[in-house]
Amino acid sequence: MSALIDSITGSRAFGFLARTILTSMFWLSGIAKLADFNAGIAEMAHFGLEPPALFNIATAVTQIVGSVLIIANRWTWLGAGMLAVFTALTIPIAHTFWTMQEPMRTIEFHVVMEHITVIGALMVVAWKSSKAPVVPAQ
Repeated sequence: MSALIDSITGSRAFGFLARTILTSMFWLSGIAKLADFNAGIAEMAHFGLEPPALFNIATAVTQIVGSVLIIANRWTWLGAGMLAVFTALTIPIAHTFWTMQEPMRTIEFHVVMEHITVIGALMVVAWKSSKAPVVPAQ
């Protein structure tokens, strides 16, 4: 059974599917920001990002380019880094749970924990895509 699982999870198709699913929240959001540009601008304005049109473009480009780099498995570390930094920056901009009253405080806290988990997943992608040999801790 182990050999079957290894052959599935070690396949190129599995890797492609895994990278596509992991990044789907980013590239879908980026496409949506470009497809409904006015809604993207309104979202940026809602969070006080000025000029909102420029932030909408920068956000969409970051989300799409970072995703493409990961999905293509080329410069994966850069794509993962782009999306991890982007995700970390959304916390103090859009998910300020510490300023909220209950029940929103708890809801946004859980969103932040999910963001931190996604950052961890992106770190794993960067780590596993590295061609460098693993050096045991001393």
